[in-house]
Amino acid sequence: MRASRRQLYLIAAVLWLVPGVIISTKGVSAYIALPFDYLPLVIPSTVAVITFFALMFNRVVSRYSAHIASLSEPASPLRLFPRQGWILMAFMVGLGMLIGALEDVPTGFIAAFYSGLGPMLILSSARFALHSLKR
Repeated sequence: MRASRRQLYLIAAVLWLVPGVIISTKGVSAYIALPFDYLPLVIPSTVAVITFFALMFNRVVSRYSAHIASLSEPASPLRLFPRQGWILMAFMVGLGMLIGALEDVPTGFIAAFYSGLGPMLILSSARFALHSLKR
């Protein structure tokens, strides 16, 4: 199976959008479950997580977009990300599964971490989608 660069950007967008929506939903659900007096503690943590992932994903999306731009057309979707990218994705999925399997993870942590990570994945997805429109 081969895909054009435009299609590769769209595939990348979907690969970042789907977990972004799932994670954001879990984060918002955790926020709703929190007692009101926890919010002054959790909101600054969420802002810190957003800042961290915004900086990290800005670099990652730029690097992966340049990688896609360098591919000859048509290219296999397996070449969508460099090897390190697939390793990072596997690590993040594994970490998410571990957090989901642990029963003692505080709701405040889930609220802050997931509400920070999810939206940054969605915004990164949008950047890939915008690249597809430029092509």
